[in-house]
Amino acid sequence: MNYLPIFLDLRERHCLVVGGSETAARKAELLLRAGARVDVVAPELHEGFEHLPHPDHLNHVAEGFSPALLDGKDAVIVVEDDAAAARSVADAARARHIPVNVADKPALCSFILPSIIDRSPIVVAVSSGGESPVLARMLRARLETLVPAAYGRLSSLASRYKDQVKAAIKPQQRRAFWEKVFLSPVAEMVFSGRDVEAETQLKSMIKDGGGDDLSHGEVYLVGAGPGNPDLLTFRALRLMQQADVIVYDRLVSQPILDMCRRDAERIYVGKERDDHAVPQEEINLMLVRLAKEGKRTLRLKGGDPFIFGRGGEEIETLVEHGVSFQVVPGITAAAGVASYAGIPLTHRDYAQSVAFVTGHLKENTFNLNWEGIARKDQTIVIYMGLKGLPLLCEALIKHGLTAETPAAIVQHGTLPTQRVITGTLDTLPELAENAGLKAPTLIIVGNVVKLREKLGWFQPEMHSEQAQFTPLESPDHLR
Repeated sequence: MNYLPIFLDLRERHCLVVGGSETAARKAELLLRAGARVDVVAPELHEGFEHLPHPDHLNHVAEGFSPALLDGKDAVIVVEDDAAAARSVADAARARHIPVNVADKPALCSFILPSIIDRSPIVVAVSSGGESPVLARMLRARLETLVPAAYGRLSSLASRYKDQVKAAIKPQQRRAFWEKVFLSPVAEMVFSGRDVEAETQLKSMIKDGGGDDLSHGEVYLVGAGPGNPDLLTFRALRLMQQADVIVYDRLVSQPILDMCRRDAERIYVGKERDDHAVPQEEINLMLVRLAKEGKRTLRLKGGDPFIFGRGGEEIETLVEHGVSFQVVPGITAAAGVASYAGIPLTHRDYAQSVAFVTGHLKENTFNLNWEGIARKDQTIVIYMGLKGLPLLCEALIKHGLTAETPAAIVQHGTLPTQRVITGTLDTLPELAENAGLKAPTLIIVGNVVKLREKLGWFQPEMHSEQAQFTPLESPDHLR
C-alpha cells in the first residue's frame, strides 16, 4: 500500500488553491463541498468559479503566490502548468508541514485526491496512487452503479437512531440488527423516497427488540456460477460477506472463498466421484443444525443450485425442520461454459431448444429419455459425462443422431485453464482421451458446435499446469 487512505475533516478549516483554471475550479469545489473556507490565488479566475457551491466560503486573492499565503492553512492544492512554480509552492507547504496536492505531479504531492463516490455521509474513494487516474475513474463509474444515491439518507437515518439501538439491543445482537434493517423494507422505503414510512418501521423494529429473528439462523443457498469469480451475482456477493459459516464444495477456488466474510467459519464438504467425504444427507442436517444454532449459513455451490446441484434436496430438509432460507441462482455451467467456449446454446439456423441432462453412470448404464433428447434441432448439454463419454456418444447415435453430429467437450470452462475439444459423436471420445482431459468438464452436442471456430472469443492466457488457483467446482462434480 503506497498511500494511507484517510478522510480529512475540513469543516470551517482554511485551505488554499493556487491557480484559476477550470481544473482549479473543480478542486475548489471539492474543498467547498467538504465544508472548507477556500482562498484561491490567481490573477484571474475561470468562469467555472462563478457556479461553485457556498460562494460565501470562497475568497479570490488576485495576485501571485507568496509563502505568506500559507499561514493558517490546513491543506493546499496546486494547479499550475509551470513545473518550477508548482515545486516552489509544494516545497513551501511541506516546510510548514501542510498537506499539499499538485495536480498531475504526484512526485510533488504529500496527499492525492481519489475518485470519489459521494453518498454523504457515505463516501467511497478510489485511487491508483496517481499511477492510472483514468482507470481509477472507470472503477469509480462502475461502483456508482452499485451504490444508489439514497444510501446517504439510509445512513443518516441509522445515525439518528444509533443511541436508541444501543439502549434497546444487546451488544452481541446489534450487528445482526443493523444488517436486518439494511436488508429489510426499511431500506427499500428509503430507496423509493418513503422516508417517513421507513422511520416509522425502524422505530417499530427497535421497540420490538429487532423482532424474533435476530438470534435465529438462516441458510443462504448460493449458486457461485461455473468457476470464474467475475460471474458471481451481486446478491451472492452480499450474502457471502455477511455469512457466519461457509459450507463449500470440492474445488471452490480460493479467489471466490476470499470474497466471503474473512472471519466466517469454513466447513469443507467436498465430493468426488465415488468418494463422498460427507454424504448428502449429513450435509442437509448440518445446514439445519448450524441455522438452529443461530448462524447465518452460506451453502456455496457451483453453477446453479437447482440444476444438478441437489439444492432442492437441501431446502426440502430445511422446510421440514422449519429453517429459514434464501436461494440465490447462479449462472449454470451450461450457460457460462457454452458462452466462454463460443458455442451459443440456441441459434435460429441450428437449434430451437436445449436439453440439460446428466451423464452420470449407474451400474455402467444411463436412465435417460433418449427419444426426447436425440433430436437434430436440439442442443444437448451433458453434465457429469466425462467418464461415460464413449457410451453417451454411442447411445445418441443409436437413438437417431448421426455419427457426424458436431460435439464438444470443455474442461474448466470460464477459467484461465479452459480447454475446448471439438469433433463429432464418432470422434469426440478418442479426442478427449488423447487430450488427457480431467474434471470438471461439460459436453455440448448439436449443430451449434459448428459455430465454435467462428465465435470462439475467449482465449485463455494460461495452460492448466500454469494455473495458480483451483477451479470452482461445477455442478457435474458435486456428487
